[in-house]
Amino acid sequence: MAATQLCSNSASLSKALTQNPFPKIPISPLKTTLNFQRTLKPFTLKAVLSQNPAKSQTHTAPVEHCFSKKADGFLYCEDVRVQDVMETVEKRPFYLYSKPQITRNVEAYKQALEGLNSIIGYAIKANNNYKILEHLRKLGCGAVLVSGNELRLALRAGFDPTKCIFNGNGKLLEDLVLAAQEGVFVNVDSEFDLENIVVASRIAGKKVNVLLRINPDVDPQVHPYVATGNKNSKFGIRNEKLQWFLDAVKAHPNELKLVGAHCHLGSTITKVDIFRDAAVLMVNYIDKIRAQGFEVDYLNIGGGLGIDYYHTGAVLPKPRNLIDTVRELVLSRNLNLIIEPGRSLIANTCCLVNHVTGVKTNGTKNFIVIDGSMAELIRPSLYDAYQHIELVSPAPQDAEISKFDVVGPVCESADFLGKERELPTPDRGAGLVVHDAGAYCMSMASTYNLKMRPPEYWVEEDGSVSKIRHGETFEDHMRFFEGL
Repeated sequence: MAATQLCSNSASLSKALTQNPFPKIPISPLKTTLNFQRTLKPFTLKAVLSQNPAKSQTHTAPVEHCFSKKADGFLYCEDVRVQDVMETVEKRPFYLYSKPQITRNVEAYKQALEGLNSIIGYAIKANNNYKILEHLRKLGCGAVLVSGNELRLALRAGFDPTKCIFNGNGKLLEDLVLAAQEGVFVNVDSEFDLENIVVASRIAGKKVNVLLRINPDVDPQVHPYVATGNKNSKFGIRNEKLQWFLDAVKAHPNELKLVGAHCHLGSTITKVDIFRDAAVLMVNYIDKIRAQGFEVDYLNIGGGLGIDYYHTGAVLPKPRNLIDTVRELVLSRNLNLIIEPGRSLIANTCCLVNHVTGVKTNGTKNFIVIDGSMAELIRPSLYDAYQHIELVSPAPQDAEISKFDVVGPVCESADFLGKERELPTPDRGAGLVVHDAGAYCMSMASTYNLKMRPPEYWVEEDGSVSKIRHGETFEDHMRFFEGL
């Protein structure tokens, strides 16, 4: 990761301000505020919460990406021009989602799982927007939780507790008590984790359905920060200690019911054979567990399926490819399959939309400076991750194409969204998007440099645009200090 570069005192800002070309439109709760009159289908900006139930759709043909450049040279989200959205909402970075794409992604998993008893457990850590969670719950998803607050959020959003799985290598006792009370599945990650689950069961007065998270020591061939299933990972139990855990579960028949086994290999995985390798190991462990009298009915193979961040047209595995690699194994043992998709459900449904503040050069490198930053989207700075970047509107015909680092205003050398990107030189105020920003972007956003977390919107099935999260303000920050 790039070394931190401290800021020196900055010069005084110029008092000359240009007129805001993106006027703020007031948004009244649950009321339509704007209709666009243009040649294409107009959209309406609606209020914070959309109450329309999701319509499940079946797609057997390949689905076009929800963000695409059309013949007029503008970027669209579904059939809505992103430039029009920018001119409607407040002038600041914002996340823009396609609600229909979220639905299509869930339907792809549902179709892949046909013929299997299964739970699609959406990994809330990928994106914890409450309205998105409600939508996923209506589509039939369960939830995968890695903190007590994610558990509370899932319950608030109406998820069925019996379709929720509580993961984590350091689960707190108070959160385990809540999990026991609500009847969610809990993965056992360590000796002390098992002890805490036993105590939580006694406090709650309920037996807990547990799965053993076994570390299969399979290399997912991904960035080491997102590899979770090898022998050096902090997650899971060592497979050679399986018998110790089975004996410990046997010793607590009133507190624990062992119902399955779980593994999670990592994230951004692009080779589904790795899942099969892990599943082969896991069903062998299940055979051993069953041989000792346990009624084990669940195999949880985790999540981690990657997406085409590079937008090169690479042929990557789809949900059906993933499920088909483990289908026969699951059926051969009459198991219920649990999967934990996060990125593959939500990443490609969203862009971070930014405004160009200006263009500069230091003589050897060119920079496009935008109002978005590592505070809103940290993946490139944290993992050196690549996310596709492009302009929202057609560039002027005489715009020179150059290589740019796309950077934000945060006072860190690590504040970049992309490096060495070939782009037309944009005008000041032009729109620029970072693609595939639905997963591990807003959920990892911060208020560093007091850049307040941005608002979120989505395009609905009827082409309207709804606000699904308010942007944070300076006044929100000051409320933490009231009354002290």
